[in-house]
Amino acid sequence: MGHVRGAPFHPQTQGKIERWHQTMKNRVLLENYYLLGDLEHQIGIFFDYYNNQRYHESLNNVTPADVYFGREKAIIREREKIKKQTTRHGRLQHQKQAV
Repeated sequence: MGHVRGAPFHPQTQGKIERWHQTMKNRVLLENYYLLGDLEHQIGIFFDYYNNQRYHESLNNVTPADVYFGREKAIIREREKIKKQTTRHGRLQHQKQAV
């Protein structure tokens, strides 16, 4: 990974991080937090969800952790295999009904 610098106060060059901030704010700020520790805990939960559970369309619907640890190609291959099996099964069912 390389560090990329963008123009300050220019959100168009900071697209991904700006989108992350917007998503986090929309998710975390839905509730009121009266203690700083509660807010920090909720941000930690969101951070874990965003990186380890939430599929990202821009990453071919895998999580950032899958990409970082090199698991995305195996996941995508497995999905393609399941898709082919499902399509084959559907065609066989259709052919049985047509006869």
